[in-house]
Amino acid sequence: MSEINIRRTHSLTLDDAREVAEGIAAKLEKDFGLDCSWKRNVLHFERPGVNGQVHVTDHDVRLEAKLGLLLGFLKPQIEQEIEAQFDRYFKPNAAKKVAATRPTPARSAADRPQKVPRRRRKR
Repeated sequence: MSEINIRRTHSLTLDDAREVAEGIAAKLEKDFGLDCSWKRNVLHFERPGVNGQVHVTDHDVRLEAKLGLLLGFLKPQIEQEIEAQFDRYFKPNAAKKVAATRPTPARSAADRPQKVPRRRRKR
C-alpha cells in the first residue's frame, strides 16, 4: 500500500481553512466518488482503493492517504495534483485571496445545463 503525506502551513482562520477544505472535498466527491465526512476538524474520505484524512488546524493542513494497489501506480500524479491544490488554496498569504479563489461547490443536477438532442437529417 502506498502512502501520501502532505503538509502545508497557512495564514487562514480555522473556519476559512475548513471552508476551503470542504470545497476541495466537494469537488473530489463529484469527480471521483469519494465519501467524505467531518469529525471535529478532520475530514475523513474513502472509496475503493483509497482512504485517508485531512487534518485542518488554525496554522496548517495535513493530508494522510493510503492508496490501494492499483492507485499506487498513480501515486506520483495524485501527489502532484494534491500538492498543486494545497499550494493554490493554502499559501501562507492566502487569507486575503480566499474568497476569490475558493473552490466552487459541486452543482446539483438541476443546476447543470441540459443537453439538447440533435435532430437527424433525412436522406
